[in-house]
Amino acid sequence: MISLTDSQKIGMGLTGFGVFFLFFGMILFFDKALLAIGNILFVAGLSFVIGLERTFRFFFQKHKMKATSFFLGGVLVVLIGWPIVGVVLEIYGFFLLFRGFFPVVVGFIRRIPVLGSILNLPFISAYVDKAGESNTMV
Repeated sequence: MISLTDSQKIGMGLTGFGVFFLFFGMILFFDKALLAIGNILFVAGLSFVIGLERTFRFFFQKHKMKATSFFLGGVLVVLIGWPIVGVVLEIYGFFLLFRGFFPVVVGFIRRIPVLGSILNLPFISAYVDKAGESNTMV
């Protein structure tokens, strides 16, 4: 089991609540307030989990500037009050930022008993294999 510091535990809670508020905000027809709270909690939680310096270095690497601008621009657009446009920008930026982690996530999910068998179905497997491929390094 991985040992976490107290700040990392707080960060996991903040990130979890952020994802919850983002999901709940989308369920409730893109509620601006819930999406804004979710965005703030997610970014704050990420900073607590990996630290401020590493968060800054992750987001502002030279080859990730396009992804960072889309993600943080989407957060800003949601805070301004255009939730649908902001969420679309955030999702695009999120996939650009974290696409290097998708092969790890797909490999992990394939080892889970029920989900792994679903992902290995013939018509789903082709899409999962395509999403799990990564040609960029993290």
